Amino acid sequence: MPQTRHANDVKTNSNIHKTLPAHPSTKPSYSKCSIHIFLPESCVPSCVKAMLRKRSPLVICGAFIFVAWNVVLLFVLMRRPSSPGTFNNQDKPGETEHRAEGGKFGNIMNEVIRVADAFEAELAAQKKILQQIQSHWSVWDSKDGVIPEKSKSEVEHTAPVVIPILVIACNRVTVKRCLDKLIEHRPSAELHPIIVSQDCGHRETSDVIGSYGSQLTHIKQPDLSDVAVPPQHKKFQGYYKISRHYKWALSQVFNTFSYSSVVVVEDDLEVAPDFFEYFRALHPMLKSDPTLWCVSAWNDNGRDGFVDPGKASLLYRTDFFPGLGWMLTKDLWAELEPKWPASFWDDWMRHPDQRKDRSCIRPEISRTLTFGRKGVSLGQFYDKYLRFIKLNTEFVPFTKMDLSYLEKEKYDESFEKEVYAASLVTLEDLKSGKLSGSGPFRVQYSSPDSFKSLARNLGVMDDLKSGVPRAGYRGAVSFLLRGKRVYLAPPAGWSRYDPSWS
Repeated sequence: MPQTRHANDVKTNSNIHKTLPAHPSTKPSYSKCSIHIFLPESCVPSCVKAMLRKRSPLVICGAFIFVAWNVVLLFVLMRRPSSPGTFNNQDKPGETEHRAEGGKFGNIMNEVIRVADAFEAELAAQKKILQQIQSHWSVWDSKDGVIPEKSKSEVEHTAPVVIPILVIACNRVTVKRCLDKLIEHRPSAELHPIIVSQDCGHRETSDVIGSYGSQLTHIKQPDLSDVAVPPQHKKFQGYYKISRHYKWALSQVFNTFSYSSVVVVEDDLEVAPDFFEYFRALHPMLKSDPTLWCVSAWNDNGRDGFVDPGKASLLYRTDFFPGLGWMLTKDLWAELEPKWPASFWDDWMRHPDQRKDRSCIRPEISRTLTFGRKGVSLGQFYDKYLRFIKLNTEFVPFTKMDLSYLEKEKYDESFEKEVYAASLVTLEDLKSGKLSGSGPFRVQYSSPDSFKSLARNLGVMDDLKSGVPRAGYRGAVSFLLRGKRVYLAPPAGWSRYDPSWS
């Protein structure tokens, strides 16, 4: 682009001449104590042009001129006579001898002081010129399309983070419902690009996804072959393909598109109005807190009647990996990718070797709702639990709220007090309806069998994964029952999960 560059150079030079002091139009008069120093005009354009191209030539050229000019200045000042009239003034013989005896030393000192004053004044003037050049440097470079290094770091620090949405799709044309809601509630296409990764090669589903055009990015899993599975897992072929697809899609997001985090949803999920607000607010905490490894939009026990509709802003820590609309970081993917499982990836995530005592954040009221009864799981849990999950409809401004109560130390202290200060009651007490007040109340279990029995009778999900109950934290599960807050919890002094409880 030579022409553009030349135009920028011309514009830059004109700015320089406005900034640098101009030569006086009249011949200077040299009074007794005044010193006038001028930088030769012929030197300015070439040096300044060099300054504008790169920062290092700017420093070198400026330093060279500064040092060289002051060396010349010092040499000239030391050679000049003590006053303008010295060359034309003839002293009388007697006066000359007297001055040689009494005034010679004084004249030398006066000359030294005069030279020092002049040198100091010139240094101040040149410093001012250099400061003017430096103050305009960023402006000149920005005109050439170069952002100063400091500005780059400031921009990176203050720029809003981009959190893409990865939609895992296969052969459901109802993906349209998922995409419609994502686009409807998305506050910014730039900050939340949608990437739909499709497996299965289903043409009708591909056509639906393609109809959204530039509103999303459509990528397709290239390997549609069957996966080699053990004979006893032949009926689980679908789970193997899902795991393979997840690995490929997440690798695309982090390794090809180079995003630093992502929210994963499946093609049968509908999102709440504050879905994006929720993840955006919790992103900084996920990035900074090593005791967290995911943020989920899902409450496994979030059925209508089991959550408090007046506490849409309430959030929890949970030791159970919920999935169904969840955010992870690139750092976590770098940890998981090398050992990603061939199948049943979600249960694999819940194993202690992966979880490593880390937790997720989950809401009181879910920010996703599943409408996919049919799938590889053949509707497991759907008719009994999932179809009744309450989807939040109230927009909560999470990004404007103080969420520091979710920090582990604060949360653990508050949680322990809340759970174990609650009145200990029996299942019969809760079912009788004789308990007064809104709680909280605590029901205690001491074995996997007692947990399952109590959970079934109370209406919450009763399965354990690596010993961790769904939506549980430190073994305790929080839910609402007939308007009362209830904790299904282990005895006080709980210390760890027992994987054999699965």
